[in-house]
Amino acid sequence: MRTRQVALHVSLTVGGLLMLFPFVWMLLTSFKGTHQMLNNPTDWLPSPWQPQNYGDVLGESTILPAYWNSFYIAVINVALTLLTSAMAAYAFARIKFRGSGALFVLFLATQMVPPQVTITALYLMLAKVGWVDSHLALIVPTIVNPFAVFLLRQFIRAVPMELEEAARIDGANRWTIFWRVVLPNIKPGLGAMGIIAFLAAWNSYFFPLIFLNTPELFTVPLLLATYAKQFGAIDYGLILAASSIAVVPTLIAFLIGQRKIINSMAASGLGGR
Repeated sequence: MRTRQVALHVSLTVGGLLMLFPFVWMLLTSFKGTHQMLNNPTDWLPSPWQPQNYGDVLGESTILPAYWNSFYIAVINVALTLLTSAMAAYAFARIKFRGSGALFVLFLATQMVPPQVTITALYLMLAKVGWVDSHLALIVPTIVNPFAVFLLRQFIRAVPMELEEAARIDGANRWTIFWRVVLPNIKPGLGAMGIIAFLAAWNSYFFPLIFLNTPELFTVPLLLATYAKQFGAIDYGLILAASSIAVVPTLIAFLIGQRKIINSMAASGLGGR
């Protein structure tokens, strides 16, 4: 048994190092010059080190606005996603009506439809209301999240009904029960879903590519895709320096919330009745 545990830990360690390799390579390469990358691509360590790559990136007038655009879009997306998903999850978990089960299954089935299938219709709808080339096109269509509804529904179903019944006896209405009883008891699920939604919004590339045309509105992933054109000849050191800066918020969010995410995934499979 001990041998199996050692083998498991060794294999997991090796797997973790393999997963870490691209990030280490990106960080080291961000300190290299173009000459070294093209002539000695297998060299691990920069020679010489070029920290000015980061200074050049931060000196670009577009990086900080793109950072701000990505950040505030992600924050608004997280807030609205948690609000709408928690309300929908509460309705599916606690309010019984004819066809609720079939409707919930149909709602979850929308996850199997890739966005590329509906992007044309979505673009035409947003163009009619004048939201193309605006951040509203990145926020509003993404706040309805079937996965978030499913996850939070599992947490709500795990909340004892006795708590809601006691609140109802005290005169609380449906909204008060939802806001003061249910939400405080599903904070772990809200926290995990918030981190997942933040990572998805921050890393989103497809929607900004389709809906944004003005450079001042670009998000970080879309800006990184245009850096080759901005710098003329491809300067990989600058591009990877910008990529290293862009990955910092997602890395912090994951390090803070990895335990919550794992625990929430486990609880979502056990919380239903």
